[in-house]
Amino acid sequence: MAQTLPAWLPAALDYLPQWLEYQMRTTEQPGCSIAVAHKGDVIWERAFGQADLTKKGALTPRHRFRAASHSKTFTACGILILREAGKLRLDDPVGDYVQGLHPKVAEATLMQLLSHSAGLVRDGDDSGHWMNRRVFPTRKALRAALSKPPVIEGSTQLKYSNHGYALLGLVIEAVTGESYVDWIRREVIRSAGLEETEPDGPPAKSLPFARGHSGKLPLGRRVVVPNEAETRSFAAAGGFVSTAADLARFFASLDPAATDSLLSPASRREMVHALWRDPYSSIERSYGLGILRGKVGDWEWFGHSGSFPGTISCTLVLPGRDLCLSVCTNAVDGLANLWAGGAVQILRTFAAHGGPSKKTQGWSGRWWSLWGACDLVAMKDHVKIATPAGINPFLDASEIAVTGPDKGRIRLAGGLQSPGEGARLLRDPDGDVREVWIGGGQLLSEAAMTRDLRRQTRKT
Repeated sequence: MAQTLPAWLPAALDYLPQWLEYQMRTTEQPGCSIAVAHKGDVIWERAFGQADLTKKGALTPRHRFRAASHSKTFTACGILILREAGKLRLDDPVGDYVQGLHPKVAEATLMQLLSHSAGLVRDGDDSGHWMNRRVFPTRKALRAALSKPPVIEGSTQLKYSNHGYALLGLVIEAVTGESYVDWIRREVIRSAGLEETEPDGPPAKSLPFARGHSGKLPLGRRVVVPNEAETRSFAAAGGFVSTAADLARFFASLDPAATDSLLSPASRREMVHALWRDPYSSIERSYGLGILRGKVGDWEWFGHSGSFPGTISCTLVLPGRDLCLSVCTNAVDGLANLWAGGAVQILRTFAAHGGPSKKTQGWSGRWWSLWGACDLVAMKDHVKIATPAGINPFLDASEIAVTGPDKGRIRLAGGLQSPGEGARLLRDPDGDVREVWIGGGQLLSEAAMTRDLRRQTRKT
């Protein structure tokens, strides 16, 4: 049955790729894939840039990415499935399931491991496997690390631990009698209807795969970063391979209001409940059971992010709004987290002001001056002057009230800008807008601005 989307959403999804395209150009990122789900169904997805700068292949929405720490959410879901089946309890000490642990580690509860409050080491004495300097640790190496005491006392603060989630993978194996990857693939990935997700690399050679990339420094250029490696004993913490679309589908199913999920509403509420706040972050955020929580403006979100050598990803569910979005980027300086937040800001703006009306719809498009680009974005009763270079393109955006055919007035603007002044569109003989005037400032198309800059350059 066809979904009924919020009236404002199509207009927001029309502007989202325009903003991302500009972000890609200015940041010179290799690639970005984004998907948006509504009520668990992917309704929109796009890919920008390239999957591999050395081969110059266009990135598509079907390209798989290393989802990295998104894996923790899948693992947490698996633990809660076993809890619902009566196979374990969250207040059980992990030593009940895994032998050979340091006595203090053995005392940690499954709840503490899930919420990163057990005080365990983050990545061991040598985290070179996260920097492509060595292979991922074997099960023997993991167990050796877990034979050492916790770094800090449990239940004192949020302390992220990949070792803690790798230990949860061992718990799943002990309870099910199967390997982690086999059980999680069948009981979580396939049961959730995900066809583009695997619990670990390397991806099959027949599948499109987004290669990782370095930053431009220190070499002065990006190089391909190998990111196909098997994570072995750390699959439960960071091994997953997926697409933005599959991540959006899965995380949407964890919304307590979702109608189709592997978990009961009670388990989902428990999973997304904020347990531990991060007091040392400039961004207000908390951790639940395999779930991060935060806010963009007045919109709450829950989800997770992921960092793997050469890739950065972020997935956000917007509870109460039936929306989920996932952003995957293939460089170590990928802006997935910032772009996910920016996408939410775009959704917030359209939700608050509505899509274009008959009166405002003619005011649209990207226009340029010497100072860069701005976007005219039509809302229901006004036009916003957005800044596509901004992570939030609508931050402090001026507003134009349309007063007549091709005429308007700047009804809202910062005091150092042009409040109260006029705005107008100038059209060519075919009726197409050829330039825009905002107050006394002339804005041109990109092609016209390019010609103008070349003329100015010749003069100097």
